[in-house]
Amino acid sequence: MRKHFIKALACSAALSIGVTAAGSVFAQDTLEDVMKARGLTQKDVLAAAKTYVPTGGRDEFIAVSSGGQSGQIFLYGIPSMRILKYIGVFTPEPWQGYGFDDESKAVLHAGNLINDNRITFGDTHHPAISETNGEYDGEYVFINDKANPRLAVIDMKDFETKQIVINPIMSSEHGGAFVSPNTDYIIEATQYPAPLNRKYTPLSKFNEEYRGAVTYWKFNREKGRIDVDASFSLELPPYSQDLSDFGKGPSDGWTLTNSFCSERYVGGIEKGRPPFEAGCSQKDTDFVHMINWKRAIEIVKEGKAEKINGHNVIMMKTAIKEGILFLIPEPKSPHGVDVSPDGKFFIVSGKLDTHASVYSFEKIFKLIKDKDYAGRDPYGIPILDLKKSLHLQLSVGLGPLHTQYDSKPCTVYTSIYVDSQVTKWDYCKGKVLDTINIHYNIGHLMTMEGDSVKPKGKYLVALNKLAIDRFNPVGPLHPQNHQLIDISGDKMQLLYDMPVPLGEPHYAVAIKADKLKPKVRYKLGWNSRKDRKSKYRTRPGREKVVRKDGVVHVYGTLIRSHITPEIIEVEEGETVSIHMTNVERAQDETHGFAIYGHNVNLSVEPGKTASATFKVKNPGVYPYYCTEFCSALHLEMEGILLVRPKGMKATKIKFQEGQVYTEADFKKQVKTNIATQGVIDSVVKFITERNYKDFPTVVGLVEDAVEQLGFAAESKKKAEDFAAKKDWQNATLWAQQWFQYQVKTADMGLRAKTYLEQNGAKKVTK
Repeated sequence: MRKHFIKALACSAALSIGVTAAGSVFAQDTLEDVMKARGLTQKDVLAAAKTYVPTGGRDEFIAVSSGGQSGQIFLYGIPSMRILKYIGVFTPEPWQGYGFDDESKAVLHAGNLINDNRITFGDTHHPAISETNGEYDGEYVFINDKANPRLAVIDMKDFETKQIVINPIMSSEHGGAFVSPNTDYIIEATQYPAPLNRKYTPLSKFNEEYRGAVTYWKFNREKGRIDVDASFSLELPPYSQDLSDFGKGPSDGWTLTNSFCSERYVGGIEKGRPPFEAGCSQKDTDFVHMINWKRAIEIVKEGKAEKINGHNVIMMKTAIKEGILFLIPEPKSPHGVDVSPDGKFFIVSGKLDTHASVYSFEKIFKLIKDKDYAGRDPYGIPILDLKKSLHLQLSVGLGPLHTQYDSKPCTVYTSIYVDSQVTKWDYCKGKVLDTINIHYNIGHLMTMEGDSVKPKGKYLVALNKLAIDRFNPVGPLHPQNHQLIDISGDKMQLLYDMPVPLGEPHYAVAIKADKLKPKVRYKLGWNSRKDRKSKYRTRPGREKVVRKDGVVHVYGTLIRSHITPEIIEVEEGETVSIHMTNVERAQDETHGFAIYGHNVNLSVEPGKTASATFKVKNPGVYPYYCTEFCSALHLEMEGILLVRPKGMKATKIKFQEGQVYTEADFKKQVKTNIATQGVIDSVVKFITERNYKDFPTVVGLVEDAVEQLGFAAESKKKAEDFAAKKDWQNATLWAQQWFQYQVKTADMGLRAKTYLEQNGAKKVTK
């Protein structure tokens, strides 16, 4: 409430800081009164004003954040920091039906069977947005699973997970996902060494048979899917690989993957040996692995790779012979290797050091060309000289971790874990420009499109590992803390603390919102996971039940405010496959579908067809309903699944009506309907007299209203037909249904009218 309150008064604050506001906030209080009562400073209110987005307003940027142990990703707006959506990736997400409908189960189950175990969680770490010529293009998001080496593809046209692939050789990973400048490949790197064939191997053979690797997943942009068969990996030493990045411009064609524990230490604290943290931090330096990935593609095509678990792997000896793999010393225990927007430099920091190291590609390429090596590692990989590779080193604070680039030339920001700070510095001249304290123990940070060739600057988000005292206490497990920082001026300014009640978000990326072109509805009868028409789609009036190959297929529709069919009858032991198509065309008119006792939970957005297949094991009565509050008669959007005992024959019985209607009831309802039609006609007149076709939102509303009015006409005819037979019961009920469609028509029409009024629609002359 406190933060929302501050935002509410921010508009006035921006206009009249330090003086009495013209409007009141609470009752007759002025802005000055409220500031005094709550102990707010002008700086507080200015910060609120910078993040405030008025009602109906939109954010300038959209952040895509990993969801940590939730196995999800989530979206929020910047600068408002409003959470917009959670997206199921490696774990089910009930609101969107992910992992519950047949279509999403196919995606989820394809990527969660590991060693014959069905994996039900993931640890998402590094999202990456697809790029074209090094710029974010807003088409796809890729995210990795650290716990079970996997990579997922999320389509940004509807923000649904479309594909999950399992790494065929890794048993641990961390360095994914990072994309090439045109998103033809996505890199994923191991974390902890293990045998690539995944067979039991004693630790006594650690140096000889344990290995790291990087995988280059081939992405088919036309299909929007990873091509597993065209992907490959490169074997690396048993160092613990970490994060990666692709080169840009002059460094395009190369990738960088840093490492830790190049000591190749194996712990054993339970046996009295020093723990991993001691043995893995003894040396002063670890290694950046530098790989010529474009030449690696040709090596695979030339048949020089070996097959491990059916997957192409370039072995180290081949990579060394072909001259595509090099090592460069780096400060120990780094976490991030970040290529500059112009592709001339990359920056690495060591968490146990105070320095950030800026490497020069020009110097490195000369060393490689001249074969000027400082030596070779135990596996024969050439090592370049650290000092000869550097542009400069700069002390930026204790525990530097991750670096992001600004839109201003030569300006970067580095997260300082131990000091709980962000350092702003010039990587061309080697000069600290500013520091700011954050809360607490910052991990990654992100600037707007800071991974691309054209960073946008303006804002930075600190992804902090601890919240401690920042928010109301809610038990021993505290929320995560994302802090928004204004970087538009010479000095950084902390604007906002955002609690994140989800996993441990590890990293995030942010894109200009106007680059996103998400769908507002699907083509009617759409399988959103396969991006094609569903073979189970149906339309109003064509609903049916078909028994085929031992399965009862129910082809149904969803529309405000009823489910068709409303009664489904099956027999105990039968397999039922329910296919629901949302026939709405209006924006945001999502319907849900849930059945008692069968774990059926669908989210069916406008146009989508979603299915649920299950076996009915016990006879009984199982209500189903729409889970999304979609209309005034949402609670009446219901139905019943009747499961007869096996062998019982269905019998026809006459329904006992709960309420009996007369001719007078029918005439009363018709009178209401005629009056309602008058309202509809007036709204139609208003809309058609204006340039409504210039407003896509209104066009969609009009299309939906016309469709609803068509359904109203069908119900009107049925009512009149029953009235002609003096069947006042059915005549009255169909007249009521006629009215319901009119109400939905009016709802759409009034929404369209309001939109036109608020967005400056003009009258058209005939």
